[in-house]
This record gives sequence, C-alpha cells and structure tokens, in this order.
Amino acid sequence: MAPPLTLRGSDGIWMVNGPPDTGSASQFPGEKSHCRCMAYNDDGSRLGWCTENQVIVINTNTFKKVFQLDINKVVCMKFSPKGSVLVMWQNYSVNPETKQGNPNLHLYDTSTGLLLRSFIQKKQKNWDPNWTKDEGICCRNVNNELQFFENNKFDEIKVKLMMQKISEYSLASCGPPYVVAGYVPGVKGQPSFVRVYQYPNFGGQQAALASKSFFKSDTVTMNWNSMGSALLVLSSTETSEQNYYGDQGLHFISTRGEACLVPRSKNGPVYHVEWSPKGTEFCVVYGFMPAKATLYNLKSEPLFDFGTGPRNVAYFNPQGSILCLAGFGNLRGNLEFWDTKQRKLICQAQAPDTTIFQFHPDGEHFLTATTAPRLRVGNGYRIWHFTGSLLQQVNVDGDKELWEAQWQSVPEGTFPERLLNYKAAQAMAAEVAPLPGVKAGVYRPPQARGTEPSFKLHDYEAPSDPNRKQPTDSGESKSASKNKKKRDARKAKMARENVSEAASPAPSAVSGPGPVMGALASQAPSTGDPDKDKKARNLRKKLQAIQKLKEQKAAGKQLEINQIEKLKTEASLIEELSALGLDDDWS
Repeated sequence: MAPPLTLRGSDGIWMVNGPPDTGSASQFPGEKSHCRCMAYNDDGSRLGWCTENQVIVINTNTFKKVFQLDINKVVCMKFSPKGSVLVMWQNYSVNPETKQGNPNLHLYDTSTGLLLRSFIQKKQKNWDPNWTKDEGICCRNVNNELQFFENNKFDEIKVKLMMQKISEYSLASCGPPYVVAGYVPGVKGQPSFVRVYQYPNFGGQQAALASKSFFKSDTVTMNWNSMGSALLVLSSTETSEQNYYGDQGLHFISTRGEACLVPRSKNGPVYHVEWSPKGTEFCVVYGFMPAKATLYNLKSEPLFDFGTGPRNVAYFNPQGSILCLAGFGNLRGNLEFWDTKQRKLICQAQAPDTTIFQFHPDGEHFLTATTAPRLRVGNGYRIWHFTGSLLQQVNVDGDKELWEAQWQSVPEGTFPERLLNYKAAQAMAAEVAPLPGVKAGVYRPPQARGTEPSFKLHDYEAPSDPNRKQPTDSGESKSASKNKKKRDARKAKMARENVSEAASPAPSAVSGPGPVMGALASQAPSTGDPDKDKKARNLRKKLQAIQKLKEQKAAGKQLEINQIEKLKTEASLIEELSALGLDDDWS
C-alpha cells in the first residue's frame, strides 16, 4: 500500500491515499478534536498527535492505539528515530508555592507508555534532544555543556562536552563512530568558531577532529551529510554596512580536518543549502534575484551551475535522483525539476501560494500545500508528478483552515532508485486555479495593455558546467583557443618591434625634455641583443622620467624627497646606458 497523506487542520486529523490511488479515502478513522501538533517516527510505524488534554499514539499498520496519555497543553512533540521514545514539550511555568520551575520536557517509552525522564527546558528554541539513527546516543544542550545519554538510559549522563558559551550544536545522525559539532559565538573582537569532535573523545581543544573560525556571525545553521563525514555551516549577521539584511558566509568542514569557505560566483544572500541524500553533493541557492543555484562536491568544487532564475529553495527527492529548484514566499511558485545524473532540465511548473513542499517517498510524486497561519485564504493541497502533471487539487472550505500536510514516512530502502521516465503522467486535475477573487496574470497599467513589453526585467543566465571545456566553431576548446590567441599576439608584437628597430635611423641629439624625449626613447637604436635592448628601454624610461622632474623643478614646483633622490641617479643611469654600447645624448 502506498504511503497516505496525513492532514491536520481546523477539522482535526484525517488521511487520504497517495499515488497511485490518489483521492481515495484512507482506513484511518480520523481525529475530530482540535490538534496542536502531530509527528511520525522515521519508518512511519507510529503516528502521534496531541489534543487539548491528551496525547495519542497509534500503530499505522492497524490504526490501533499504542497508548494514550492524559497530559494537556503540549506544544511540540517528536519521536526518536526508531520510535522507541516520544518527546513532548510544554510551555515553561513556575510553581507559585515553591517558586521552582516545573519540568516541561517529558520522555516516554512508546512500548509501555511509562515516563522515562522529565527535564526543565525553558526556551522553545532547540527544545528537542537529538539522537543518532541507531539511537546509540542522545544529546541535549544544557548551560554551556552538551550532555550525552546512551541507549535511551536517561537516568545517567554518560559524557559531557564542556564548551564555554556554546549556543548551537549538531549531532550527525549516522554512526558509529559518532560525531558532533558545537558553535561558540565570538565576543570582544574574538572570532566565532565551530569545532567537530568524535564521541566520546572530548579531551580538550586538541581532541577536535576539525575546527573553523570566522567573524561576522550572530547565528549559524549547521547541516551534516547523510554519512556524517562533512558539515556545512551557514553563518549570518543581522545587519551590516553593505547590506541591511546582514552578511552571510557558507563554510565547509570535513571530519578529516579540512575546512574552507564555499566559493560563490554571485554576490548576495544564501537562501537555502541542501545535501543530497547520497551525501556526496550539495546544492546552494544564493545571490541577488534572479538567484543562482550551484551543485558542489565534497571538495566544495562547483560541479554544475543551474544558471539564474526566480528561486530561493532546493529539494532533493529521497533517492537523490531529482533536484527541485523552487521560488516560494514572495516569489510566484516557479518549480524546476532537474535530473541530477544527466544534469538535464526535466520540466518546469508553477505552484503559487505554496507554504509546504514535500517529495513522496517514491521520489516521483510531490506535494504542495497552502496552509495557515502563513496564508489564511485558499488553503488546500495539490499532488503532482515530477513531469509537471497535476494529479489532484483539493481546497478546504472557505471557513476552515489547513495547518499541516505530510506524507507518511517509510522504512529506508522501501523505494529504491529507478530509471527516470520523462514521459508526462496523465493529468487528473485541471490547471492550477487562482485564489478566489484574484485575477490571474501580471498587473499592467492601462496605457500599456494590449502591447508587448519593450524591455526585460531580468536577463537570466543559462546553465553551465564549469568543468566541461566548451568547443569553439573551429572545434577547439575555449582555453586552447585563448592560449593560441595569446601566442599569436605575442609573436606579432615581437615582429613589429624587430621591424621598427631595424628600420629606424639613429636619432640626433636632442637637448630638451618632454614629448621629443619620448619620441627619442621609442626610436632608439638597437644593439642586436634582445636582452640588452630590453634593459636599454627600461633605462631610457627612467631617464625620461628624470627629465620631466627637472622640467617641473625648473618651473618652480616643490619636489618630494623620493623625487630628489631619483634626480641623483641620473649619472649612474647614463653610465649603464653607455656600457651597453649606446651613446644617447641625455644632457
């Protein structure tokens, strides 16, 4: 059975079947109560949601309840990768009698429903503990230290990593060996830095596998690749002298100790960074609009340039065979789908007012949705094929809202990579309709309607492969043609110099400086030795400059100290010129 689409809105939680049975109702009975949040575990075998006063977890194979908890005001929830632990976070509160904080981060065993441990977590930012994929270790950031637990035993802290004023951390999901990165912001002129450690070797600064320091950083976002061998760090400042929106830098760090700044060929912000699920490539969308998108390898070298266009996000399908470049938010919802192996554009589509985008686990279908509170008008979802065919479009009633939409997760390897078929799927839905009351198209003033625009707002750059040598009309590569032109120009210049030196007569003595002296230097006789002629030309240029200084001094100009020193070298320069066998008159 194909993974269903799970929806959460003002009507509660409900499911619809995904491709190929798009549109049919699921066997899930649904939840009619108001739901604050919902979550799947990594393999999709557990689904949990919270209402105003309950938390419910079901088995998605049978849709039977695994357990139910009477706990209210849950704001966030999350499963551990294998679904063995359910984490819930509530708003922080203080006991009025004891004046002590109440524990608001709770961890439950999903098999028994028993409480494993409760912690105090005041801020919602970075509220959730992070696990490795095998649940071997779990990590929390608590007051300038990272606390590690092993095998979901939260009664004992196995290891601590002390980093003064650490504000962010990122635990690689793979392993063993396990690796973790910590970020410490700079203070009082000191740079910020990120250090990478291998668990549990945290014995001082020398124990770090890699380290990268940088300035201009108020916040960072860290992303590991799927293999845990490379880390991307996006540093940002709130404002800067050059840009009201701040500066950004993208840094690459390898567990082998390598670190560098990822090169970008266009100025502007970094909108999105995305790793390929294969872990060997990553895509960066950056630059002032129209934005560029570039694919890099594990050496931070550009593999392919997708040109420019109206985009600000990038998504890989779960198999890593398709890359979607999209423009959401204040952009019109353009979608570009690329074959990552062939570096070929598959199709383009448009999904306006999209707030949620997610690939189906099969890698060939995807979901776009318009949800509240980002947009409260025209809520609904659409299911597409990667060739641009719209398979289903569903809008919720005008007085209701859609808050969340996501595919059910599946175990890794359920949908292996397949050869892409570019043949468009049969569209089962009409073209994307505009929102009610909104006219489609671009606004044009009355005097310009009915005529073709006389200018282009943007000139888009075409895609290119920086590593491929582009052939010219003669069949040569660009680099070979360029080198040939340089050689030909050098030969022609040498030929002209030899002809002019051989044909020019010996100059007569000239007593005055100025333009005549320049002509004298350019028409000087040749010794027949190219090295001596080159040296003689340099000496004549220096003597010519001295004559100009003498003229300025005679006119009453005050010379600098270095210019006076240059005048004293005139005699030695004339002697060197005479030693070459050239008797020029520089008196």
